[in-house]
Amino acid sequence: MQNIINEAESVLLHTYNRFQVVFDHGNGVCLYDTNGKEYLDFVSGIGVFALGYNNKDYNDALKAQIDKILHTSNYYYNEPAIAAAKALTKAAQLDRVFFTNSGAEAVEGAIKAARKYAYNKDGQTDHEIIALEHSFHGRTMGALSVTGTPKYREAFQPMIGNIKFAEMNDFESVLSQVTDKTCAIIMETVQGEGGIYPATEEFLKQVRVLCDEKDILLILDEVQCGMGRTGYMFAWQKFGIRPDIMTTAKALGSGVPVGAFLMTQKVADSSLVAGDHGSTYGGNPFVGAAITKVFEIFEKENICGHVQEVGAYLEKELDKIANKYDVIELRRGAGLMQGLVCKEPVSAIINTALEKGLVLINAGTNIIRFLPPLTITEADVDRMIAILDESFAANV
Repeated sequence: MQNIINEAESVLLHTYNRFQVVFDHGNGVCLYDTNGKEYLDFVSGIGVFALGYNNKDYNDALKAQIDKILHTSNYYYNEPAIAAAKALTKAAQLDRVFFTNSGAEAVEGAIKAARKYAYNKDGQTDHEIIALEHSFHGRTMGALSVTGTPKYREAFQPMIGNIKFAEMNDFESVLSQVTDKTCAIIMETVQGEGGIYPATEEFLKQVRVLCDEKDILLILDEVQCGMGRTGYMFAWQKFGIRPDIMTTAKALGSGVPVGAFLMTQKVADSSLVAGDHGSTYGGNPFVGAAITKVFEIFEKENICGHVQEVGAYLEKELDKIANKYDVIELRRGAGLMQGLVCKEPVSAIINTALEKGLVLINAGTNIIRFLPPLTITEADVDRMIAILDESFAANV
């Protein structure tokens, strides 16, 4: 395994400080390294492998599509993409979709749609977008511009212009940034990288009303918190509101690289048209087959209902750990997107857990993030908690 790691470091650009492990295969909610060691996975590829590993129905659907056709480009129609679009728009309660290759690309498209919508209203190009502090929307230049963590942006200035930042769950902060040039407000319904920080119902509803009053587009980023992660297909659906534009990715393909941005018919009618946006790979037959099968499995296995049940159990067990160790300030999150906020950096705890066969990641330096496959059971939670308890005991 060390030889493989050494080879990687000789050829890959060093943009990640990787854990010293090489994963070879997975099964269910477990990963296995090249030495055959088993690890309980509470990261799921950063929220991607919602269905766990080696799901036979999912694998068979991809194998069948490989034997037909993988790619044609968007100059032509393909049936898997149409089926995927129908499933996604139905689940999201939105009208139109554009398929991308990643969450960052989905955010790029959402920004372009919002600016074109505003441009079509007044012919001006000086419109502003309000984003939130501590948010994370991706590392491409547009997505980075609305990411509310300065350390990610500072070396790559100048960003795209006319971006303002407000505070999460502080409506007055948002209101203070609104001008007659504001065309969109973008936020994660549950901030991921920024600390597993959910938007409150009151805040979301206040922002929605504001957007309705001023014809500002509400963009909700559900790249990490969507696709059943919180116990609802999309986290905003718990609160009885609807965005004008939404982004999704990660678990949408459950392992296949795909994202999407969706919008209402009103926005579609007044924004992007032929020639405004495109993607060579976006929505090809292969990812279309994956998305369609993901939605079929979600419905067949009642994934959202399962997440609500096991998510409540995970919260209860994490609360016990939080009460046991003074170094833990609090637990916060929703469903199977949880975080333990600590008073100190958590890297040593995460590394100890990995040695003991548990895969975890952080959100910032002092928060342990929990993003397991949505198929985990209470027994998996118990196993995770036992290792987590040992890892805290060894480091505090």
